[in-house]
Amino acid sequence: MTEWEAGLDDEEAGAVMRTVVRQLKLWRESAGLTQAEFGTAIGYGEELVSSVERGRRIPRPEYLDRADEVLGAGGRIAAMKGDVAEARYPKKVRDVKRLEADAVEICSYNNSVIDGLLQTEEYARAVFGSRRPQFTEDEVEQRVVARLSRQEVLCSPTTRPLLSFVLCEATLRRLIGGTAVMRAQLERVLEVAQLRNVDLQVLPLSREENSGLGGPFRLLKLKDGVSVGLNEVQLTNRVITEAKETTVLDMRYGIIRAQALTPRESLAFIEKMLGES
Repeated sequence: MTEWEAGLDDEEAGAVMRTVVRQLKLWRESAGLTQAEFGTAIGYGEELVSSVERGRRIPRPEYLDRADEVLGAGGRIAAMKGDVAEARYPKKVRDVKRLEADAVEICSYNNSVIDGLLQTEEYARAVFGSRRPQFTEDEVEQRVVARLSRQEVLCSPTTRPLLSFVLCEATLRRLIGGTAVMRAQLERVLEVAQLRNVDLQVLPLSREENSGLGGPFRLLKLKDGVSVGLNEVQLTNRVITEAKETTVLDMRYGIIRAQALTPRESLAFIEKMLGES
């Protein structure tokens, strides 16, 4: 199985990569260079150049930068880095990222792990590393990079949606990755919570009422007025677009927020946890 077949298992990503590869090969041939000569010029072996041009390897950003420089492409090849980076991500990650970029409000409740938009690299790596059956090292790396790339929405100068997070206390106490990783993760949560477009709340385990026992979910309110729910459970990722169902999620999220600590109380709660760690 090639890298394309393993990581780019959808038509859209495949089309992007075929275009990139075709352009790379055309530029190289126009320059009158063999694969071996081109590889030497950009600091890579002939075998890697051949693998890229046959679609067996995805070119990394530095590969495209060197190719642009050596072939005198004037930035045209380097400009494809963004498309290649997006194509590296699993399709479901690209779809979620697009929805988040089109959202005016993002609401998230989680009682399993800390929301992906709040995760540190080390925490995300520990989450993916705990998966069984295990991901390969390359698969873990791909997913970590994809998850971190989604966090651009937090401070995007163009979209900058309102973000509301309710974290069950269990997610803050579960030692994913160990004590040091969790301490850094709690510090990151506090840091993001200071952003003006972010409200973060904690739902304590001591609360007698918890309307989120059914599991984690997210609700995105888009620019066109449509609401979309996202639900990820064992072996299933579901996008919810039916108005009747998204209305239920909206009502449920409002109740969960009311059951949780206020944002100010929540920050004090997390700061106390940090002091105890």
